Amino acid sequence: MSKNQILGFLKKNTMIIVLIIVVAFFSWRTGGAILLPMNVSNLISQNAYVFVLATGMLLCILTGGNIDLSVGSVVCFVGAVGAILMVNLNVPIWIAIIVMIIIGTAIGAFQGFWIAFVRIPPFIVTLAGMLVFRGLSNVVLNGLTVSIKDKTFFVNLFGGGADCYVKDFIGNGTLNLTCFFAGLVATALFIMIQVSNRMKRTRKNYEVEMFGAFIAKLVAISAVIVVFSYKLAQHKGIPTVLIWVLVVVLVYGYITSNTTVGRYFYAVGGNEKATKLSGINTNKVYFLAYTNMGFLAALAGMITIARLTSAQPTYGQNYEMDAIGSCFIGGASAYGGIGTVPGVIVGAVLMGVINLGMSLMGVDANMQKVVKGIVLLAAVIFDVVSKRGGKMIVKN
Repeated sequence: MSKNQILGFLKKNTMIIVLIIVVAFFSWRTGGAILLPMNVSNLISQNAYVFVLATGMLLCILTGGNIDLSVGSVVCFVGAVGAILMVNLNVPIWIAIIVMIIIGTAIGAFQGFWIAFVRIPPFIVTLAGMLVFRGLSNVVLNGLTVSIKDKTFFVNLFGGGADCYVKDFIGNGTLNLTCFFAGLVATALFIMIQVSNRMKRTRKNYEVEMFGAFIAKLVAISAVIVVFSYKLAQHKGIPTVLIWVLVVVLVYGYITSNTTVGRYFYAVGGNEKATKLSGINTNKVYFLAYTNMGFLAALAGMITIARLTSAQPTYGQNYEMDAIGSCFIGGASAYGGIGTVPGVIVGAVLMGVINLGMSLMGVDANMQKVVKGIVLLAAVIFDVVSKRGGKMIVKN
């Protein structure tokens, strides 16, 4: 194994290595409390909205480093409308869900129109959206909190209550065997997919990573999946909201890596002029990115009000920063064209671990913001410097 191969492996897996170090650090500082089954489960439930929003934000960033500042306000507005429909107007749950999805998608399409076809900078459009929909949330809720009382379906469906876990269909003991078995199946599927992909790339004479590094990655990730499922099985099993997160991650992971539409996002971010000359309608790519962001913001809105069993005008604050931070920390380029859904998930988990670890240590909330800001800046600096061949260029 040459020095360049080792450096390439470390560079490619930097954030995974950082995540392992951070988990080990907080495990040491909290006396292992961060790895307790209840805290592992809480890590998923409390950060589910980050996984969903960061996945959508990745598509915006891929188009050229663009972001959506309005998602937190859209989450709040969609949740406010849904709560009013279900609680005050007694609208059936399914209809309320459909209305929320339509509203979120329509907001994304509205903003996408101005960005894609009128070419107003995304920063301006989404900043306006952040202000508009935060204000509308207050108007809809009249500045009050609306509690969701019917928890039999909506809250359980989107993982909000204390009992929102998949039931154990195999055993009935202290260990949720259904959850643990699901983890083993997921591990087996992961190994099969990775081996299959490597064999396909080898047959086509594509470049593949070193065999030793490939095996090490398989073993490490498989161990993480098994341990993670075991920890969840020790608590109450699979949180309902984890199913939504997995669906979003798997669907968008497939779209970005195995479809023509997914490659369009990378192409636009890599070189928009060349992409347009090749016959791709770049306006539609921008429009799709922001319309999709609105759709996922609606889903995050439903997850948020389900978890908190209420809607209020302050929900969604700083959600956009969590999503953007997860993308950049997870390897998305500030210039666009680079980034993956698995990388974004690693970034979101890292952010969640930092939040949970500092909370368990009793770190002041303001200092937590300082630490997250430093981590985000460090991730972007690493991205910029690595693209310059490791050289820090300071311009006068």
